[in-house]
This record gives sequence, structure tokens and C-alpha cells, in this order.
Amino acid sequence: MLDWLSKKFGKARLMRWAMTLYPPYLGAGVRVQHISDDFRDVRVRMGLGWYNRNYVGTQFGGSLYSMVDPFFMLMLMENLGHRYIVWDKAADIDFIAPGKGPVFARFTIDDTLLDEIRRQTADGKKYLPQLQVDIHDGAGHLVARVGKTLYVRLKPQARQA
Repeated sequence: MLDWLSKKFGKARLMRWAMTLYPPYLGAGVRVQHISDDFRDVRVRMGLGWYNRNYVGTQFGGSLYSMVDPFFMLMLMENLGHRYIVWDKAADIDFIAPGKGPVFARFTIDDTLLDEIRRQTADGKKYLPQLQVDIHDGAGHLVARVGKTLYVRLKPQARQA
């Protein structure tokens, strides 16, 4: 069924729809605005409402982190293919300014990153790329900076080939 839906509507479009309806995102007001067909560009928005507002009336830090949590991992999984293990390993968030309204994040990956991952993992060793995404408000001011460390390694059967 999932394969049929992916073929009919496109995998990126189906993923955007599924992520937007994912209960934690639905409840936090997170909306996936765009996923490119090649999974190299993702844009996410989160509004500010009673459900994600903290005690002082700004964006709750946990919601800011959750809006960006899975995307680099998903993007790498889609671009590297089934021969690779891709996991989130670590994360940090630096809160720069209060989010007093809607906030936005944009994720991009390019050939340079993918080539470096393939080169670093070619001998079967793990690689821990460190990626960063910024969260901005509607005026473009930096609200938070999130660092992600991922774990990438060829699967055992691919290491033996």
C-alpha cells in the first residue's frame, strides 16, 4: 500500500503529508512546508499557540528542538540509500533570542556532504558528521541554533561486498 501511494503521489510529497499529520507535530503546531523530490531541501514552520508557549509567552524550547529533530537523519537515509545505517547520535541547542511568533527552519544537504560521508565510511568504519540548522522568526532574526551529530556506517552486508 505504501509503495503504491509513494508511486502515485511521490515519496517526498507523501513524507511531507505524513510528517504534518504526525501527532507530536500536529499537537505542537509544526508544519512541514516543503520537501524537495530529492530530499535535499526541507522547510519547516511552527506557529506560536497556547499548546507550545512557555511560562513567559515565547516558544517552548522543547518544541523548538522537536521541530528540527528528525530531518537531517531522514534526508541522509533517503540520499545514501538502504546500504547505510543512519542514526541521530547527539544534539545541542543554543537559544539565541525568544521566539515570539512563528518560527522557521530550512535544512539542506549537498553532494559535498554525501561524498564525504561515502568516503569516510567506505572502509566500513563509522562516521559522525556534525550538521547545523538555524531557527529564525518571521523577520529573519535568529532564534536558536541546533547542532546535530549523526552516526553513519555501511550496513554489515554492504561492508562485506
